[in-house]
Amino acid sequence: MARVCDICGKKPLVGNNVSHANNKTKKVSRPNLQEVHTVVNGQRRKVKVCTRCIRSGAITK
Repeated sequence: MARVCDICGKKPLVGNNVSHANNKTKKVSRPNLQEVHTVVNGQRRKVKVCTRCIRSGAITK
């Protein structure tokens, strides 16, 4: 299961945690994905959508 929004394609971002001693460790920021029932091509389907797409009205529940 990919952690990607089916509408906008938002996916995890990778960066570094930088400590006071300048030690660097990898960190991952994942998008807030929700499984939502929506109508796609006239059929009801479950899709993974980020909360920004839900809030902006990019899908119809």
